[in-house]
Amino acid sequence: MSDMFCFQCQQTAGNKCCVKVGVCGKQPDTANLQDDLIYELIRLSEVVSEKESNTNTDRMVIDGLFITLTNVNFDNSRIKNFTEEVREEIKQLGNLNEIPVIDLWKGETDIVSLRSTLLFGMKGTAAYAHHCKNLGFEDREVTNWFYKGLREINREHSIEEWLSLIMEFGQINLKCMEKLDEANTKSFGTPVPVKVNTDIKKGPFIVISGHDLHDLKMLLEQTQDKGINVYTHGEMLPAHGYPELKKYSHLAGNFGTAWQSQQKEFENIPAPVIFTTNCLMPYRDNYKDRIYNTNVVGYEGLKYIEAKENGYKDFTPVINHALELGGYKQDQSMSGINGGHILTTGFGHGTVLANAPAIIDAVKSGAIKHFFLVGGCDGANPGRNYYTDFVKQTPMDTIVLTLACGKFRFNDLDLGEIGGFPRIMDMGQCNDAYSAIKVALALADAFQCSVYELPLTLVLSWYEQKAVCILLTLLSLGIKRMYLGPTLPAFLSETVVKVLIDTYDLQPITSPEQDLDAILGRG
Repeated sequence: MSDMFCFQCQQTAGNKCCVKVGVCGKQPDTANLQDDLIYELIRLSEVVSEKESNTNTDRMVIDGLFITLTNVNFDNSRIKNFTEEVREEIKQLGNLNEIPVIDLWKGETDIVSLRSTLLFGMKGTAAYAHHCKNLGFEDREVTNWFYKGLREINREHSIEEWLSLIMEFGQINLKCMEKLDEANTKSFGTPVPVKVNTDIKKGPFIVISGHDLHDLKMLLEQTQDKGINVYTHGEMLPAHGYPELKKYSHLAGNFGTAWQSQQKEFENIPAPVIFTTNCLMPYRDNYKDRIYNTNVVGYEGLKYIEAKENGYKDFTPVINHALELGGYKQDQSMSGINGGHILTTGFGHGTVLANAPAIIDAVKSGAIKHFFLVGGCDGANPGRNYYTDFVKQTPMDTIVLTLACGKFRFNDLDLGEIGGFPRIMDMGQCNDAYSAIKVALALADAFQCSVYELPLTLVLSWYEQKAVCILLTLLSLGIKRMYLGPTLPAFLSETVVKVLIDTYDLQPITSPEQDLDAILGRG
């Protein structure tokens, strides 16, 4: 019998399954505890199905799913405690009998594949719902669907029924991304284009990583006028485009590149680092004492910032640590993967659609021949240079839209402009796939055609479960001929892959040259 069973991320061992230890660093006992938590969340959903849900059970389901997402929580004691809280809640709801739960990883291959696809997608959506709740926003239909989805995972379905459920869920994730977009823009304003420096100034500083803009806002408020600069890292980069965040002059720039480089980039860093969400990697001893976690993020032995009942967090320990460490003695020149020192972000749907007439005219005149959405998760496995090479080879009369941390493969490149628009437009975090969808639908409406008929191709990279829920949303919208890599998900069986290729013309990536030729009809 295997010590563990985990195939939810792109770098799973041999593109099959991690059975001894996770490639991400997750140990078998942690993997099994996370599975136990999922089983208890299923039981909780079975109980709540007969009763009215409440704020406590909502948080348990959403945060519980989020805890089990890749590179979020490796802390066994916290996972155990959370699981016990779920069990106690089940008892409080009056159900003292054992509720049978299906074995997630056993059964006919295609059924396990489809069950896993729905579960992993729900884990991704839970991350977005978590951020919504942190800002005081909620879509009740989305919250209710978490209960429904967990119950359906515990049921037997035909392949057709599973596919129907997965497509229904894709639309639910769209609603969740739309709600998070509303939460972010109402809380922090509509993003605007901004240039972000990657060089680090001398003196005390704090690095903040992850996706939670609410945490960043609290940190900026508490560090104001204290002589401390704040730098974003990874998926926090798009924060610079929000007016209510960029107004803080000590939001000074972006530190480093994507999540998978943190062990190298954080080496002996003279500053504390706050992880607000994934992607936390196993730490190195030379910076272990500088890492702080919050929200559902956890690693045994690392410091944790608790939230009070009203959501407020006191970052005083982090601030004092930054002052104590003192930062770099001299300004540090740091660059992106391709040597660039300036990153541009802030091209959300608000900015792009405000310029829609000019963009449409550029397409009609032939100045813009094609749009590529090249985005998604980054990762450490070989094959991801594909996305750098692909973008470098896109013709000068094309625009590259991008989002999520996959952009760090190429977002420091200067590819020039078309009609005043930069050829690379960063639309934001992974959840800002909603921006890309909104822009695509608006362009399709303007040209009176389907999204599939637009001069637009999606070239996606995936790593973890938030990419899964976004992919399911795109499929549920009927978007076809997307290119996906660097590998297809190990949890997709041959039959499921065939269905996706036959129904949606899903294309595994090959080489940049071959794929560009196919997309642009060359050769």
